Amino acid sequence: MSARIAVTGASGFCGGQVARAAAAAGASVVCVGRRPGPVGEHRFWDAARGVPDLAGVDFVVHCAAAVGDPAPGGRAEAVMRAVNEAGTARLLRAAGGRPVVWVSSASVYDPRCSRERVSEEHPRAGHLNAYGRTKAAGEALALAGGAVVLRPRAVYGPGDTQLLPRLLSRVRAGTLLLPGPDVRLSLTAVENLADAALAAAGWPPGAYNVADAEPYGRDAAIGAVLRAHGVRARIRHLPLPVALAAARAAESVARLTGSEPLLSRYAVDQLSRPVVLDVSRARSRGWNPRRTLEDHLSSLRPPSG
Repeated sequence: MSARIAVTGASGFCGGQVARAAAAAGASVVCVGRRPGPVGEHRFWDAARGVPDLAGVDFVVHCAAAVGDPAPGGRAEAVMRAVNEAGTARLLRAAGGRPVVWVSSASVYDPRCSRERVSEEHPRAGHLNAYGRTKAAGEALALAGGAVVLRPRAVYGPGDTQLLPRLLSRVRAGTLLLPGPDVRLSLTAVENLADAALAAAGWPPGAYNVADAEPYGRDAAIGAVLRAHGVRARIRHLPLPVALAAARAAESVARLTGSEPLLSRYAVDQLSRPVVLDVSRARSRGWNPRRTLEDHLSSLRPPSG
């Protein structure tokens, strides 16, 4: 690969992996964001207000995003919208017709509909938090502008600052309470996402789900993650109505304090409902998810002997 690739948000978890993978493949990398990325040239860009400098690049992988779990509405959503929607509009103008790969999220999918097998045509409404709502608005602009949009779910891997820390923080007195019974969930290794992001510049414009080859049983996967990190905890099931009532109460408190809720309806939904992404569209373009959760957890274990 001899292309010159701009990666926005390259100082973050997903963007950093894309930048490293691009450099390893022989590309010249331009890291665009407030902080330098792990490789290549750095060009400053505040996605909440500025216009990125994309001069001389062949294509763009847009990973920069405002993330979190605030309830819809209010100041938190306005901050997210400035990055995830308005920032997208500025990026597309700056790209000037260059190919753009826009990293979205399966959080755009409507939680009120069954997600036991989610295709890219699944409705995108009914969002339970500001993140899902603003990502859906941003990707709508990206799709209208002819971008390739990738929709991963629950991205994990080395350098994760969201998924794993949130999970480990929920362990109390050797117990992890999970809402409702065990379910099947798609997860996305960050390496699989990076592979798709670099390949997707040559794909037809449109949306593509990106996830590991097979979904995981929730309880088994979380149990394996806890063991790999040396955390001894029993997994217990909290009745779903109780979990939802607790989430509503926490969201009410968060609205008064202006903070993120300790527990949200979004978090309950993500852990208690089956969500399995159909990745056949991305596979039809030649992409194959090579990494699994076991691969990642094996890399965390000390060598035997």
